[in-house]
Amino acid sequence: MSSAVSRPAAAPSTAALQHFEALLEFETDCWDVHHAISNDRQDFVLLDVRGEELYARGHVAGAVNLPHSRINEESLRQYPGDTLFVVYCAGPHCNGADKAAIRLARLNRPVKKMIGGVTGWLDEGFELETA
Repeated sequence: MSSAVSRPAAAPSTAALQHFEALLEFETDCWDVHHAISNDRQDFVLLDVRGEELYARGHVAGAVNLPHSRINEESLRQYPGDTLFVVYCAGPHCNGADKAAIRLARLNRPVKKMIGGVTGWLDEGFELETA
């Protein structure tokens, strides 16, 4: 008798490899973002896409607050077209980062989502900065 885990069967290894490699083109995690920032290797703009009040209560140090509803050509004008944006919101229960990523992609801007958001950041033991 098979379990709910093994039903349906796992994808062939070639399909799994393709899927997981592609996933990393769309997502990064809190640990990798923290490592880049801490080791002076930040080659992206980190966008906190929550509202201003939540940003003020606590955000990743160095993150720029740009609520997802305000992402447009004008608000991005200061960034070169090839700037990589990494977006985050409250956490896995929030789709603000997905909405921001959609807006950025529609503007032909490179984008990745920091999975976990603020919740993941805190779960990793990292600190938040307050305004």
